[in-house]
Amino acid sequence: MSDFTSKRILGYFLRGLLFVVPFFLTAYIIILTVRFLDNIIPVNIPGLGIVVMLVFITLVGYLTSVFITKSIFEELEKLVFKIPLVNILYTSIKDLMSAFVGDKKKFNTPIIVKLSDNMSRLGFMTQDDLKMIGQEELVAVYFPHSYNFSGNLYLVPRKNVEKLYNVNSTEVMKFIVSGGVSDLHYYKNPKTHKVEEMPIPPKNSI
Repeated sequence: MSDFTSKRILGYFLRGLLFVVPFFLTAYIIILTVRFLDNIIPVNIPGLGIVVMLVFITLVGYLTSVFITKSIFEELEKLVFKIPLVNILYTSIKDLMSAFVGDKKKFNTPIIVKLSDNMSRLGFMTQDDLKMIGQEELVAVYFPHSYNFSGNLYLVPRKNVEKLYNVNSTEVMKFIVSGGVSDLHYYKNPKTHKVEEMPIPPKNSI
């Protein structure tokens, strides 16, 4: 077998690997997640546990929005706040969930922070007003880690922060987590997901 044929076969194998591994790993993780959620409520019919859970969560969401029952949930939450340690765990989980699915999302403002004259870092502004701690010139910035579901919070001088208006926040998160491997696109309007041909967005300062 010639070197040319071997390289072509290897190239085909690597291309197949690029498609098969992400596809099956994604499917495997989804299957594990579905099985885990389905087993939370022990029923004999596969998939019924997830349906029951979705209906229950939707019902709770409806009840927390109704004026009559809303006060009951608020009083229950106040009781949780009074329990030492439990209140820290509860509020941390709730704030994290609210950052992604709540009315006041926190990871929808991608920014670039100037670290030095020749180095910058991508992140997300989570708080732009820190007057409550007497730091009006600072903003809270979250820097996700690459290839990990963690990150660090820093208080950064406002003058070093630049908002990225013409990129999609989801793409920025994927770009950071993938270590810069995923693509970034320039959007004239990020909400419409319509990609423009301008490769470099205009600079905007906050």
